[in-house]
Amino acid sequence: MANITASMVKELRDSTGAGMMDCKAALKETDGDMEAAIDWLRTKGLSKAAKKSGRVAAEGLVAVAVEGTRGVVLEVNSETDFVARNEGFQEMVSGIAGVAASTGGDFEALKSAEFPGAGKSVADHVTAMVGTIGENMTLRRSDSLEVSAGAVAAYVHNQVAPGLGKIGVLVALESTGDAAKLNELGRQVAMHVAATNPLALTEADLDQAVVEKEREVLSAEARESGKPEEIIGKMVEGRIRKFYEEVVLSKQAFVIDPDNTVEKAIKNAEGDVGAPIALKGFKRFELGEGIEKEETDFAAEVAAAANS
Repeated sequence: MANITASMVKELRDSTGAGMMDCKAALKETDGDMEAAIDWLRTKGLSKAAKKSGRVAAEGLVAVAVEGTRGVVLEVNSETDFVARNEGFQEMVSGIAGVAASTGGDFEALKSAEFPGAGKSVADHVTAMVGTIGENMTLRRSDSLEVSAGAVAAYVHNQVAPGLGKIGVLVALESTGDAAKLNELGRQVAMHVAATNPLALTEADLDQAVVEKEREVLSAEARESGKPEEIIGKMVEGRIRKFYEEVVLSKQAFVIDPDNTVEKAIKNAEGDVGAPIALKGFKRFELGEGIEKEETDFAAEVAAAANS
């Protein structure tokens, strides 16, 4: 029997897009014959992944999972929303979320971790599922939040199955108070984050490049009024404060209680929780954000087909 080397497995994986363990099995079955191994993978429906990997995958699901005082959020993309409604796809994404919760949400660690019952890594299992389901799929990103004491609460918007939907949010509250009440408060804040999409937790956390750009725009607008520079300066600072109220989570009006900011609402809840509460962080994943989707002109496609 031929000696199956790591370089042979890599070559086959690069040419087919199949998983590492599948490529190794194919080479063993074909005694190291590369062409025969490719055909073997094709008969198993595993080499389809390579042909489909170039397609834009901007649909799919965002998943959240909470284990103790740690929460994870991740995104797995597919080409169509139809596949996102597929039970097999949903089970895969839920399984990945469970792995992420146990590995801490680190993206590289998650990809290399073993998928339960598959005998292969999460990354290789996703690749194998491409051939099974018939669409390009990608594990795009993951992140996590953790507190030493308190609660990490989760919320999923447009939920299609438990912990799966279009927007996933985590909110971390550090406190020694009542865990159940902390979790409910955190879930309300997470719902707020899903609705308002804040840029930062506090003013200090806000990207200063974003602040300076906003200041430049506001200054240019103010100068159109023809007012003196000292008046313009005061006008701009007032608008910058308003900008903070719009994009900084702690300064935003709480959607559930608009008379109070998020910061104030959390402070007010301390009596009910029974201890001081610190809002330590949030994570918000929205499906497909930042992915440039292919725009197709359906009418033009039909016309072209009719004329061909």
